[in-house]
Amino acid sequence: MPTADKRTRARELAMQVLCQMDVQGDAALDMLGIFLAENTDEPAIREMAEKWTKGAWQVVADCDSLIAEAAVKWELSRLNQVDRSILRLGAYQLKYCPDIPAKVVINEAIELAKKFSAGSSSGFVNGVLDAIYRKLRTDSDNQCEK
Repeated sequence: MPTADKRTRARELAMQVLCQMDVQGDAALDMLGIFLAENTDEPAIREMAEKWTKGAWQVVADCDSLIAEAAVKWELSRLNQVDRSILRLGAYQLKYCPDIPAKVVINEAIELAKKFSAGSSSGFVNGVLDAIYRKLRTDSDNQCEK
């Protein structure tokens, strides 16, 4: 399996676990290893999915803040769990995973929305993550000027 496919599968699993955590909170972390083992035999996929899930959950409040600011007319609580989880993963990767190009993060999130959510979700996810990316880039540019 090529590396891109492994990353795509790891994102799918991370998004699914983030959905569970949205409902169960930290209790879902106890089942993370079992869930990943049941859904892939590939150690690299499990490792990436676990890293991204735990990473996103550790900074979920920060991710939610970025999403709320970018999704101007939407309350985070009104988003369905799948879209919220896709956006949380995307926001986390945009801000905390500089090794992953923003274009890849956004494109992968759009694909997750197409696969797991409602028809109009992919456009919504694209718009929100693009706004987050622009904000982070502007903030970064402003930090460099100080």
